[in-house]
Amino acid sequence: MIEIKDLSKAFGEKCIFDGVSVDIKEGELFSVIGPSGIGKSTFIKCLIRLLKPDSGSILVDGQDIAVTNNEFTLAKVRRSFGYLFQEGALFDSLTVMENVAFGLKYLTDVPKADYPRIVKEKLALVGLKDVEQLKPSELSVGMKKRVSLARSIAAEPKYMLYDEPTTGLDPVTTGMVKELITDMRDKLGITSVVVTHDLSLALEISSRVAMLYDGKFAEVAEPAKFRQSENPAVKEFMEISHLSRK
Repeated sequence: MIEIKDLSKAFGEKCIFDGVSVDIKEGELFSVIGPSGIGKSTFIKCLIRLLKPDSGSILVDGQDIAVTNNEFTLAKVRRSFGYLFQEGALFDSLTVMENVAFGLKYLTDVPKADYPRIVKEKLALVGLKDVEQLKPSELSVGMKKRVSLARSIAAEPKYMLYDEPTTGLDPVTTGMVKELITDMRDKLGITSVVVTHDLSLALEISSRVAMLYDGKFAEVAEPAKFRQSENPAVKEFMEISHLSRK
């Protein structure tokens, strides 16, 4: 479980979080929504301590990583996470094999001789085969997303973080990414945190949806209850999202 208590973060005079508290339960798919620039990506960067909160606590399996500066402790906790970056962040100079195996080399003690087998297994999980020797430049946008996800799960994380996973994708590729995210939860039992401005994505795939607004979560609810929210900020966001899809 991930437990966030009274999380605060500001950049200069701009307050991003003002006492955010929420528990993310084991095995759930938790989505954080809100307009662009509201702090969604900052939220998951705090979860993995790429950014240090100003105050509050972040307990990952009982270990508070919010305030510690011990790099050994942080490195140990980060090994529990996989992170799918918004743009994929594949290394252009490396092959698919080398990209997917990257985390195995730096995050695990897996023997190098096992890399090819593990890479093939993870690529198969995301629906790819016979692409190990290709470079990212030889892949379609959808294939790059799949390879990025295979790399994220290669070290078998307990938690997966998805940063705007469908931004800039066509409808077909968006549907594929939705399926991949739910597959990772269902097949591997991974606890997932998705940050997105795509309300339809969040409502379709999530066990709970949280809307970030004015430094706090304006609403945290299961999709069916979220749709019925009477919170003015939530209702406005849903209306804007509905209009943008017309």
